[in-house]
Amino acid sequence: MAHDHNHHDHSHTLEFKNGRNAPFIIGILLNSAFVVAEIIGGIIYHSMALLTDAGHNAGDVASLILSMLAFKMAEKKSSAVYTYGYKKTTVLAALTNSVILFIAIGILGYESVVRLFNPQQVAGGAIAWIASAGIVINGVSALLFFRNRKKELNVKAAYLHLLTDALVSVGVVATGIAIVYTGWYWLDPAIGLVIMIIVLVSAWQLLRDSFRMTIDAVPSGIELDKIKKIILDVDHVTQVSHVHVWPLSTSENALTAHVAIDDRLSFDDKLKVVADIRHELIHHNIHHSTIELQKLPG
Repeated sequence: MAHDHNHHDHSHTLEFKNGRNAPFIIGILLNSAFVVAEIIGGIIYHSMALLTDAGHNAGDVASLILSMLAFKMAEKKSSAVYTYGYKKTTVLAALTNSVILFIAIGILGYESVVRLFNPQQVAGGAIAWIASAGIVINGVSALLFFRNRKKELNVKAAYLHLLTDALVSVGVVATGIAIVYTGWYWLDPAIGLVIMIIVLVSAWQLLRDSFRMTIDAVPSGIELDKIKKIILDVDHVTQVSHVHVWPLSTSENALTAHVAIDDRLSFDDKLKVVADIRHELIHHNIHHSTIELQKLPG
């Protein structure tokens, strides 16, 4: 006997949906304007630090756009073919974002190495002023995602990227000031390489998490043994087996399990036990449960 359940924590979902699009739209507009400013400034003042940071910020803009589009797709209803709807597009967006970041790292990292061995004269003061705007823009953008950063992988990625960008901008400002007073032009490509390493770390984490979700691995933060114990701790549950947990999207998880319940209970009482199991699982970030009842051997 199987019992299917498609229950969502509606208050959680509605709260997240209502406040979701505005941060993405504002973040996209602010960062797009800043990317243009950095590219123009980088070309005029021959600054690899600005161009590298512009590449990183452009990657973040693409990330924000892809994530927002994926959320829109995920809201589409399921069909006879797409029985889970398009929720998985949020995972594909996260995976695509990480690949984009790696491509940007490769291109800009190579250019920074070339410039490191052949430093060009750059205007440190102009670099510092442009990067100062980045601290404000990235800081404000990061705050827009602060509230929901723990609820969704793409939102968490956006928050971490923008916060990292703000910190990187602090480094670029410091570099610009140092160039003004020392004339050490090699600092510009050097900070470009530092930015590359910082981006590499965040891109690797995003790639790892999104790849795990793509192949339906147990979602990060969920322990299979702990989930089994949670089910076993429900009154009248005597055995649990064949437990599988996988992500439906970057914010929703699913589970299937075989559960044995005390045979002395009536059918209706067993269904109540199943409802108790589902209720417990919802509190542990599992939103869709399919529980199959089975008899104990003998």
